[in-house]
Amino acid sequence: MKKYLITGLLIWIPLVITLVVLNLIVSTMDTTLLLLPESVQPKTWLGVNIPGLGALLSLLIVLLTGVLAANIIGQRMVQFGESMVARIPVVKTVYNGVKQVSDTLFSSSGQAFRKALLVRFPHGDSWTIAFLTGTPRGEVAAKLGEDHISVYVPTIPNPTSGYFLIVPRAAVIELEMSVDEALKYVISMGVAAPAVSRRRVAAHPAADA
Repeated sequence: MKKYLITGLLIWIPLVITLVVLNLIVSTMDTTLLLLPESVQPKTWLGVNIPGLGALLSLLIVLLTGVLAANIIGQRMVQFGESMVARIPVVKTVYNGVKQVSDTLFSSSGQAFRKALLVRFPHGDSWTIAFLTGTPRGEVAAKLGEDHISVYVPTIPNPTSGYFLIVPRAAVIELEMSVDEALKYVISMGVAAPAVSRRRVAAHPAADA
């Protein structure tokens, strides 16, 4: 009886959590419909709300924004908008900080979160999964005086919070697992370990040292 109960829970818990998260995302994005005039909102001319229309509208807005910003006129409009934001004392600080982070994370030329690593944390006798976010620059790089990298160590159960560390490049071990595999490994607290090939083990025999 206990065995069957646990088996059923293992099937239903991930499914229910996934549905709850998707419902939260769709419900949040559906608020985009409030930007439309009341006369053209689905509830006005259909009499009912249709879940998901706001999500489709949000994706359409993002897509059209990307298409517009890909040409010269759109780029000038973006530059003009950013110059206007830069004149607002508090807003410019928040906007510039968020923009730098988003450019680093999502830029196709960036290296942020492109590689999973093993680093010693929180002390020298233990290892944890971290993600490469870049290399130190400016005063930090000058003060350190040797080859260092910037890494992000996610926390459990919320991987969006974590620790920012600057460590010597020679002190980390690069993993061949993908970022998605590493995130799954971290979130599952080591339960959902990715398959280990002989090539991976041979590439980093010092991991157990």
